[in-house]
Amino acid sequence: MPDIADGESVEFKGSAAQPYILRNVGGVYSCTCPAWRNQSVAIEQRTCKHLRKYRGEEAEKERLGSALPQKPAAKKTAEGDEEETAAGPPILLAQTWTNDADLAGWWMSEKLDGVRAYWDGKQFLSRQGNLYHAPDWFAEQLPPVPLDGELWLARKSFQRTVSIVRRQDKSEHWHEVSYLIFDAPAVEAVFEERIEYLRESLARCHAKHVQLHDQVQCRSVEHLREELARVEALGGEGLMLRQPGSKYEIGRSATLLKVKTFHDAEAWVVEHQPGAGRHKGRLGALGVELPDGTRFSVGTGFSDAQRDNPPPIGSTITFRYQELSDRGVPRFPSFVRLRAESSPGHPPGGSAPREEPISRSDMPTMAKRYFEFADDKSSKFWEIDVAGTNVTVRYGRIGAAGQTQTKSFADEAAARAHAAKLIGEKTDKGYAEKT
Repeated sequence: MPDIADGESVEFKGSAAQPYILRNVGGVYSCTCPAWRNQSVAIEQRTCKHLRKYRGEEAEKERLGSALPQKPAAKKTAEGDEEETAAGPPILLAQTWTNDADLAGWWMSEKLDGVRAYWDGKQFLSRQGNLYHAPDWFAEQLPPVPLDGELWLARKSFQRTVSIVRRQDKSEHWHEVSYLIFDAPAVEAVFEERIEYLRESLARCHAKHVQLHDQVQCRSVEHLREELARVEALGGEGLMLRQPGSKYEIGRSATLLKVKTFHDAEAWVVEHQPGAGRHKGRLGALGVELPDGTRFSVGTGFSDAQRDNPPPIGSTITFRYQELSDRGVPRFPSFVRLRAESSPGHPPGGSAPREEPISRSDMPTMAKRYFEFADDKSSKFWEIDVAGTNVTVRYGRIGAAGQTQTKSFADEAAARAHAAKLIGEKTDKGYAEKT
């Protein structure tokens, strides 16, 4: 790997328009990127992805001593590039399997629909470096070494998991949570040896909520597809594949692959949403509607020509997605094609043309929905009803009449969108729907 001589500097092209400057002054390495400048540690202990890429992970690890410090998390810029911002733990991130590699011999495990949690030996941290306030009893039997795992309840319980682990009151709801461990970042050994280390370490931990995540060796692509179908039939997200004999790397690595089944579906175009950044002045995303009335946006998968001349309002498109959210909204939708026989005014079901692309009177009415929330301090209910352009909310203590508020909107679509937003906010806070 190249290095920077004492007193010299080099340019390194990152996500910004101008290259960053890497310097070495008396063995203190620096970078002009925001991620290096904004770290709350001594300057001689700072690093960033640009220094790691230029000098190499091993050189930076040797310079800083043992494991690298917390690596800043990445966010997307307007141009779609990743830029490091807030500090997060030094974790391994997966790439997506694109059917171009034979995964026979790789280690296969279920992709958990939970919350990634890095145990630094004393506390749980999120990918962004935020603290999860776990009760003392939950963490007291964990070994004082870094662990990589997932806080998890059950399949299709992501929102419930989030609502529990993000609270700061260390509530009794943590009894619903398990910590499933799948790696030991600080152990300098290959994957199989790290798993054996975890198996021996956790054998001394008698807490039922702390478990080693199951790993099965993949025999063939057919075996992978069979296991993927089995997991998804049970409501799981997909699979994770780990390369045999691989070391624990910091950042996104081809030694860890995620495998999911994508589904195709059709939706009716109801809106052209303007673009921003390099897409300013043309299509940014399509607002679409499913046959059951669910609305969402499709913002990826378009060519430049399609953004300049998007599918017309009222036409039907085919889109691809990974799975449905708890509220029935497709996750990670991507445009595939305009349906060949589609013409403006034809909804996805192929019924007769509508007089207008968005006919509010034809939209289905949302049924009344009722939710409850209970913890150590309170037991509350929340109910929502959409009638035409009016959204009525009733809420209060369970067993009481509660309070009622009604809000009116310009049309039914706006009312339904507002109701969906409120329902999402409540479920994110831990409210569970009751029938």
